[in-house]
Amino acid sequence: MTKQIAIAALTIGTFILGTNNTQAQNMTATTTVNITLNDVISIDAGSTAIGNIVAFNYATAADYNSDQTVTKANSLKVTSTKNFNVKVKAGGASFVNGTNMIPVNVLTIKAAAAAGTMGGTKSAVILSATDQTLVSNAPLGSALTLNLDYTIPATKSSSSDILGKPAGTYTQTVTYTATAL
Repeated sequence: MTKQIAIAALTIGTFILGTNNTQAQNMTATTTVNITLNDVISIDAGSTAIGNIVAFNYATAADYNSDQTVTKANSLKVTSTKNFNVKVKAGGASFVNGTNMIPVNVLTIKAAAAAGTMGGTKSAVILSATDQTLVSNAPLGSALTLNLDYTIPATKSSSSDILGKPAGTYTQTVTYTATAL
């Protein structure tokens, strides 16, 4: 019987000590998670304005006597953590073919009728070698698209700006810049 009392006492003692040990164990863990943000503005890959060509072809009298528009979907795809502006400018004062020139102001650039997902105030820009605002106060966002219309109006193509120039391809670069506000 003494043996049974000793075993019972040991069992109760172990149970009590085990309960105390369980209560003393750590039942939760806490960690800190940091999210570090940096301001970002980017004209993203997938923008058709990156390395693309906008081509106008004047092959008939009707071409010279009518407006010509080339629409480029996803011309710009912008990601920005703040509201932003988009500006545009030509790389020089003229489209050039050797020593022959056509002034860049024959070209108008504006948001297409289906402008894309980019908000803000959109303006038609007559191209020049000076930065001009194409989109102002566009809201922040990710992969915001802007579809653009490039237009040479008949008033320019049927004028001495283009008429009388030697046949050939006239080239100029157009640069778009997105700037956070």
